[in-house]
Amino acid sequence: MTAFCGLQLAHPVVNGSGTFDAIAARRAFGPALDGAFPFAAYVSKTITLEPREGNPPPRLYETPGGMINSIGLPNKGLAGYLEHDLPELARLPVPLITNVMGSTADEVVRLVEAVDARREIAAIELNVSCPNVKTGLDLGADPAELGALVRAVRPRTAKPLIVKLTPNTADVALVAQAAEDAGADAVSLINTLRAFAPHPDGSGAPWLGGGTGGMSGPAVRAVALAQVAAVARRVALPVIGMGGVASGRHARQFLDAGATLVAVGTESFRDPAAGARIARELGAESANSGNR
Repeated sequence: MTAFCGLQLAHPVVNGSGTFDAIAARRAFGPALDGAFPFAAYVSKTITLEPREGNPPPRLYETPGGMINSIGLPNKGLAGYLEHDLPELARLPVPLITNVMGSTADEVVRLVEAVDARREIAAIELNVSCPNVKTGLDLGADPAELGALVRAVRPRTAKPLIVKLTPNTADVALVAQAAEDAGADAVSLINTLRAFAPHPDGSGAPWLGGGTGGMSGPAVRAVALAQVAAVARRVALPVIGMGGVASGRHARQFLDAGATLVAVGTESFRDPAAGARIARELGAESANSGNR
């Protein structure tokens, strides 16, 4: 068992937000999913106040070492999530962590208050990679701005509050410190790295419908390990590490870097059962190393 923010998890492997559609998986696999669910906790895709259609296609671009996505956070909005998605997700055999995002502190507060009221939800993850409507910068890129956001949200919920940090900042450890000082219970990182996919026609135009996207997969693993290690040295909070995890050995590297949990993202697109496989491989890695 792995302890995380008051939750007792069967193992330390969870999913990255937006990388595993549990509702679609239930439709595909039926009740068998409950007996073989690949993660120890489930993190929902990002929920916003109002519904979002997401970015126009194309939305994905494969690279030699990973994937660039420009999905654009499509979701049913808060009301749609609570009415339609939450009843389905509450049936999962693991704790549910709901990921929320707003472009202002007021929007985030409203989301957190609504989510806090639902007993089915075990914890809340704040996606702070959204550009602030006033500054144009990621809400989580500036320590002072992130600290103010977390302080505004903290009194609105008694649930564990996880801050998903953006890697697109000058000093991610300093930002993590600001989250800890403001009352966060944990941090997760890394989110995707900003990336550009050129059109294959050679024109120099963007291939992705959103113009740019976020890079994930094996190509970002070394960056993710460096940022996780820097954050773990700086704060006493539990850390969820992610970025290019495709095997138990990769997961072990993140735990050795200071993470408490490891999240799997891009690998689940290739292998929907990757989370369970990685958890098994991690168990074998731990046994072989004397459970260090």
